[in-house]
Amino acid sequence: MNPDFSWAQKRGAGVFLHISSLPSEYGIGNVGAAARPFFEFLETAGLGYWQICPLGPTGYGDSPYQSFSSFAGNPYFIDVSELVALGLLRESQLEPLRRLPSDFCDYGGIYGILPKLLRTAYLNWRATGMGDLGFCESFKRFCSRNSFWLDAYSRYVAIKEKFGGKAWLDWPDKYRNFNEAKRVKLSDDDIESAESAKFTQWVFFCQYQNFRKLASEHGIQIFGDIPIYVAPDSADAWSNPQLFKLDEFGNPLFVAGVAPDYFSDKGQLWGNPIYDWSGSKNAVYEFWRLRLKSAFELFDVVRLDHFRGFADYWSIPASAKDAREGKWIKGPGRGFFIFLRKNFPSQKFVAEDLGLLSPEAEKLRDDIKIPSMAVLQFAFGGDSSNPYLPHNVKRECVYYTGTHDNNTAMGWYAAANETERDDFRTYFRSSGESASWDMIHAVMLSQPKLAVFPMQDVLSLPSECRTNTPGLPHGNWKWRMTLLQLETARRDNAPYIRRLCKLSGRIVPEKAFKKELKRK
Repeated sequence: MNPDFSWAQKRGAGVFLHISSLPSEYGIGNVGAAARPFFEFLETAGLGYWQICPLGPTGYGDSPYQSFSSFAGNPYFIDVSELVALGLLRESQLEPLRRLPSDFCDYGGIYGILPKLLRTAYLNWRATGMGDLGFCESFKRFCSRNSFWLDAYSRYVAIKEKFGGKAWLDWPDKYRNFNEAKRVKLSDDDIESAESAKFTQWVFFCQYQNFRKLASEHGIQIFGDIPIYVAPDSADAWSNPQLFKLDEFGNPLFVAGVAPDYFSDKGQLWGNPIYDWSGSKNAVYEFWRLRLKSAFELFDVVRLDHFRGFADYWSIPASAKDAREGKWIKGPGRGFFIFLRKNFPSQKFVAEDLGLLSPEAEKLRDDIKIPSMAVLQFAFGGDSSNPYLPHNVKRECVYYTGTHDNNTAMGWYAAANETERDDFRTYFRSSGESASWDMIHAVMLSQPKLAVFPMQDVLSLPSECRTNTPGLPHGNWKWRMTLLQLETARRDNAPYIRRLCKLSGRIVPEKAFKKELKRK
């Protein structure tokens, strides 16, 4: 019997906006005060979903898909003003953050300021007797409940600091081997680093609990994401070598990527370690159970990134110069999803099935009835059978104007060739001057039960404001919405989106809209 991942749900709609892109005073978005105005916008607009990227701590390149941990939260997303309110920081100490840009994330500037502030907050908390924060579980309970990942992660952070931020594969031998590293006596400075990391995670998850509570109060479901692979430089790979195809020194034998296709004649070499699905099946399954258990504490809906990899995956020798030397290996397939449905009997999943799928991957997706994805930007320049055209998108899926990896709608139209633009104008009986709204209308009025569009499309922003350009090593994940843009969207766009939600049968309760009318 095939497991059933279909949703029994009403129609709905939402916006994609990563936490980093929220307006705030402190150089980057956060899960505290910065999120409240956006929840109000979503509720006023009648939208029921907020889609975000993975929330883990990021390093070089700033990608949320290359995190130091599958379980930890990103310290950058902590609302430091709450630490002032708790007496752990002084207001004046936040001034350097306030001097950072308001319309993009200066990650270098953030890196030079925020970790030091969080360490100061930890030291002040320790000096005051290490009491509870007063709005969530105790530090002791948090550490005990999360010890299965937090102990290894905090030690990983401490050792990484000890060696100047180097990847764990570049550490001395006695630290590279996790079992040996656990027995190494840490210095006082190392212990302080590890305990500070635990404190920071406690603060993040305490604030995130309030974030989830606020989402519920506004009738919003958080739509999150989980990468299929872990980052090569991560606490996951360091502390769980048995899960991956590694040599005795921890070096990957094979790495992940994408086979050559019409997008790239050399394919894509990602470099993530490959799971040992056959030799360590039970351990890998348990790792995924814990990953998803933690994910569903953060999200109402979880998108499984690179769904094809569960059916068949491209395995590349670690010594290869590019992805052409790889080969297809059979993935865990249906058995893995039987395991997931048994452990998560009613939770909502979405499969990221974009790109070229094998017949095996298509069959797996359809057999388990998991909602997948369709992107309107991919619909033009072909013929009437294009699967992403609105009249062809009938299967259970989430329909997007574009994703975080796409151009903005306005940027896409500006960069499209004349054939694509002519097809677009003809299809929508449009001049193309408001391409983003033509696309929003299309996904909202389409058959799929869930429609999602990036906030950049609500704001009709150009390509310079896109979130990510795949294959570009620098300059991604920087765009931020300004407070003025959000206020303008709530005033000018939210009431119209609400009417569109009502017309398309995607509306959610009206209490926020009534509050907005009273304010006027």
